[in-house]
Order: sequence, then structure tokens, then C-alpha cells
Amino acid sequence: MGLTNSQYDEIMRNYDSRQIANRHKTEEHIAEAYEKDPRLKEIDDSIARYSVAAARRLLNGDQNAVSDLKNIIAEMHQQREDILSTLGYSKDFFEPVYSCPDCKDTGYINGKKCHCLQQAILNKVYAQSNLSHILSRENFSTLRYDFYSDAPNSFENGISELDNMRSAVAECHRFVDTFRNQPNNLLLMGNTGTGKTFLSNCIAKELLDRGHSVIYFSAAMLFENLSRSRFDRDSDAIEANKNIFDCDLLIIDDLGTETTNSFTVSQLFLCINERILRQKSTIISTNLNLGNLANVYSERIASRLSSAYNIIKLSANDIRIQCKLQKV
Repeated sequence: MGLTNSQYDEIMRNYDSRQIANRHKTEEHIAEAYEKDPRLKEIDDSIARYSVAAARRLLNGDQNAVSDLKNIIAEMHQQREDILSTLGYSKDFFEPVYSCPDCKDTGYINGKKCHCLQQAILNKVYAQSNLSHILSRENFSTLRYDFYSDAPNSFENGISELDNMRSAVAECHRFVDTFRNQPNNLLLMGNTGTGKTFLSNCIAKELLDRGHSVIYFSAAMLFENLSRSRFDRDSDAIEANKNIFDCDLLIIDDLGTETTNSFTVSQLFLCINERILRQKSTIISTNLNLGNLANVYSERIASRLSSAYNIIKLSANDIRIQCKLQKV
């Protein structure tokens, strides 16, 4: 499941196409503004002429050429900004357009992969997670509360399912808002169809939009990949494991639905512990409670989860069934 040379080449071709498309956008901006006010073209032509003249002066030993040119260009840029403002454009309307201003659509910053290239690689490697398709439907903007009961005690301790869900959503927003400066972990617990995966996807969408690397695995998919790495020495799986430990956010969905054995227990602890040590955030969703987690996996894993993860408990009738009944 690692990145092949052809996949990398495809990604870089996308960067080339992006650069060409954005250059065309910049050219269209300039042509549009020139048509509305020809003085803008006159200013740019003058800047070009003064630049050539200044270069000649410098070659002839005139040390004032550079400073004079800077003053002239500054004055002409101000004239251009004033005209653009009058036309209703921003002062940077002539500046190059970039999809990623950080790397200027090259994919690299000072020889290192930009966050946008890292995410493009992760998207390619983990395409089977189908996050991009899911996140267009499951995000904070599509979140609905009408599936949760507002009756007191419908959750626990006098709290309604609705209040509990609102509290859970607020906690998810805090997770997103503090993510850059405060790595954190979430354990989402509840029966099938209570909204655990939906909330994970909401968080994933927000963080992806902010340029963070996010990887989603069902528990079964995760342990299958780890197994291929350990026992088959699968080179693709070995490469993918680096991302499992290093991505900004790892989502392990439906823990407890996979086949459990001594290998999955040991690998789960390794994954949880290693990401804590590296200060990388993890979200785990499960139908199991802490007691079940201790019985199925180990007391050590349950202890690590209870101490290092914020626990969110959810309750509701199966929302998936309700959606189908309402044909949502």
C-alpha cells in the first residue's frame, strides 16, 4: 500500500497542471484589468523600461541605479494599487495565484515535502479509505441533532441524548481548534449507529482543510496492514506503517469488530503507545466500554486509553436505521 513511482509521478504531474492553470488565472486577471484601465499596462511597460535602463546604468558604474529604480518601482506600484482599488480589485490582484501559497505549488519547501504534498501522498496511498467522498457528506455542516432524544434521563444522570450529543460536538470542536498546539486523543464510545464515525469524519474534514495529514483505518484494515508488514514483509505495507505512526491524526474506526488475537493486541498497544510518545493525535471509536476493552485486549491497553484519551460516550437509537426510514 506504499507509494509507487508511477503514483508519485502522477501527483507531480498534478502539480505541473496546477501551476499551468494558476498561471493562466494570473494572466486572465492582468488582461481583465488592462482592458478596464489601459493605464495599468502603461505602468507595467514603464517598469520594464526603467528596469532595463537601470541595468545599463549599473553596468556603466552608476551606483545610484538600484536605489533610483526601487523608488520608481515603489511609486508605480502605488499607482497601480490605487487604480486596482478604484476598479474594485484587491491590491494583490496581479500577484501570482497559488493553490498552496506555502510551497507556491511546487510541493516542496527548502527541499522538504510541503504539507500539501504529504497529504496528496497520503490521499493516494490510503485511497481505499474513501475519505474525500465520505467527508463531502459527513461534516459539521451536515450534522443533525433531530435523531437524539431531548427527554431527561434518556442518556444518563438526568442528561438527555440531545444534550450529550451537543456536549460531544463541542468537545470535537475544541479538539480541532487546539489541534496545532495541543496534540490530543479521543475515545468515542457507544452502540452502533450513535454517531461515532460521523464525528470522526467531522474532525477529519476540518483538519484536512487546515492542511494536516489525516489517515483513516477501520480496525480490521489497520491490523491487516500491520500483519502484512510483520509476517509477509510486504514492502508496501512496511512503507505505509511509517505514515501510521507519523501522520498528524490517525483514526481507528470500529475497534472491536476485527478478529482479535495476541498479534492484534500487541500491535494495538504499540500503535497507541508509539503515537503518544511521538505526541501524535489519535481518535478511536468502539462499541465496547472500558471493561470490555480490558477483557478483549488487556488491562494495560484499557488503562492507557482511560488515562491518555478524552472519552466521549454517545447514546441514541441507531441513526443509520433512522436515516433509511426517513430516506435521508
